[in-house]
Amino acid sequence: MATYKELLKQQEALALQIEEARKAEISDAVQKVRELVSEYGLTADDVFSSGRRSSGKSRAGSKVAPKYRDPATGQTWTGRGKAPKWIEGQDRAKYLIA
Repeated sequence: MATYKELLKQQEALALQIEEARKAEISDAVQKVRELVSEYGLTADDVFSSGRRSSGKSRAGSKVAPKYRDPATGQTWTGRGKAPKWIEGQDRAKYLIA
């Protein structure tokens, strides 16, 4: 059975072999991609498009228009998340913003 130090040396040698193999394969892959791009006249949009058109704005964190308003205080609620105290247990139709 190999000692701890011997195993560490083997691990280091394997890590170097892995990195060399990775670099060689990446080099081959880049060459193939460049040939295909050249052959078919592809652009970056052709290759990396997500398949859907985006307006450039992220949907995450976007504002939502309020759906309900408390006539007494003027507070609003979008209808998402936990309901505020002023609308809890009541008919929401009377608080709808037209």
